[in-house]
Amino acid sequence: MEMIPPDAKPVLSMRSINKSYYGNVVLKSVSLDVMPGEIHALCGENGAGKSTLMNILFGMPGIFSTGGYEGSIQLNGEMVSIRSPSDAMSFGIGMVHQEFMLIPGFTVAENIKLNREPLKENFISHIFGKPLMGLDWNTIWSDAQEDLTKLGMDLDSSTPVEGLPVGYMQFVEIAREIDKKNLQVLVFDEPTAVLAESEAARLIDGIKKLAAEGVGILLITHRLDEIMQVADKITILRDGNLISTIPRKDATLEGIAELMVGRHIGAFVRDKADYQNKNVFISIKSMHVEMPGEYVRGIDLEIYRGEILGLGGLAGQGKIGIANGLMGVYKTTGDVFVNGKKLELNNPKASIAAKLGFVSEDRRGVGLISDISIEMNIAIPSLVNQGRFLKSFGLFSQVDNAKMRSTALHYIKELDIRCTGPEQTVRRLSGGNQQKVCIAKALVLEPDVLLVSEPTRGIDIGAKTLVLNTIRFLKQKYGLTVIMTSSELAELRLICDRIAIITNGKIFDILPPDASDLSFGMAMSGISKRARNE
Repeated sequence: MEMIPPDAKPVLSMRSINKSYYGNVVLKSVSLDVMPGEIHALCGENGAGKSTLMNILFGMPGIFSTGGYEGSIQLNGEMVSIRSPSDAMSFGIGMVHQEFMLIPGFTVAENIKLNREPLKENFISHIFGKPLMGLDWNTIWSDAQEDLTKLGMDLDSSTPVEGLPVGYMQFVEIAREIDKKNLQVLVFDEPTAVLAESEAARLIDGIKKLAAEGVGILLITHRLDEIMQVADKITILRDGNLISTIPRKDATLEGIAELMVGRHIGAFVRDKADYQNKNVFISIKSMHVEMPGEYVRGIDLEIYRGEILGLGGLAGQGKIGIANGLMGVYKTTGDVFVNGKKLELNNPKASIAAKLGFVSEDRRGVGLISDISIEMNIAIPSLVNQGRFLKSFGLFSQVDNAKMRSTALHYIKELDIRCTGPEQTVRRLSGGNQQKVCIAKALVLEPDVLLVSEPTRGIDIGAKTLVLNTIRFLKQKYGLTVIMTSSELAELRLICDRIAIITNGKIFDILPPDASDLSFGMAMSGISKRARNE
């Protein structure tokens, strides 16, 4: 960011913001200023109040249906009332939400231009006026394609959103915001959570360009390295309180982390193990998966009993398709053997019966039922597929609510799910706490194999350590075999015993976690070992 003149006024000021949900105070007199062209990072653990503060700024309906808020918002020094997203957009405020706000049945271009469609005159409108003007489809397609190109996306704007990988959906969300012509403030809520490192770097470059054009940026992210790379100022929230606002030059990773959680963050230590002579537990031969945007094109892979195998690679290269194929979510061909027994493909119930547990990368679309309670979300897969949480009375049975409640309470404590209780609806949890419920659902099935796709997506630094330690604990105590897919290479290298890099739908290389950065980078770029050595 260029030097801000000393007499410059904030483009955005939020003053003494207070908000409660059903008696639970989530924001306590929080104030925030954003200067024109400034990248202002907002940090805090899940439940700290970050998303709520941004939902207030964007006028989300859930804020006003739960009693509204106290405090004031100013844009360029003038008091404004933002009662809806339409109000926010009219004032030049945009928001890229953590959970996607796309219409699956629409194309990419239609989602980008939604409610801002350009019109053109026709014969009828010449007679009867503007209400009968038609859509200017050529402009819609070309503008949307231009927005995608700005983000470096090689994606046809006429592609339907439904079926796109979550990483692509994230870029569509961002393209929709940069398409707006009156932007003053743009909020990014965990924009890189579903992106591979190279895509995240491309997005960060795009954020810098927007700031250089004078747009004030509010960036919510749990990736502290990104904050240190791009932010001008950093505001830390904890338990709804404003803890500190500091310039980046005065910040350190360790300092930010400790301000966020209020305690020292211990280092995660990976157990080293030699898996060269272990028993093969899962054997995959010539596996093809037809997952849109994540096609798997012939995987041959052996996974050892009790190891944590990482699946890494760039977005759209196929890594996410492997777990979805094993669980029968997308059409799959090939041969898979689990503990010596052939797995029936394209049948999720057969996968669960083979003791595979799955944490999907798409917690909202696949992982959770948003409008029911935490305890029901945790229990349903086991109840339906294993008959657990039922009490039998002869020919009849009913749900064992006491057992379901005690199980939910166990995982709420074990995974530190921040909620008002097991009866709280999942929709009212923060994104990271929703992810923890997804993990609890899989663990209740008591699997032999745990498939986790992006397990720490949208989870804060303290909770991330907890989740990774939980995975390691399950491996150590129960001999659980884990297949972990992640866009964060550093995360894979931290916990995995081996890491398979997926490129163009195939395994390009399998590397130890302590292999060099160069080896991982070249493997993800599709550069062969021979070329690497040369």
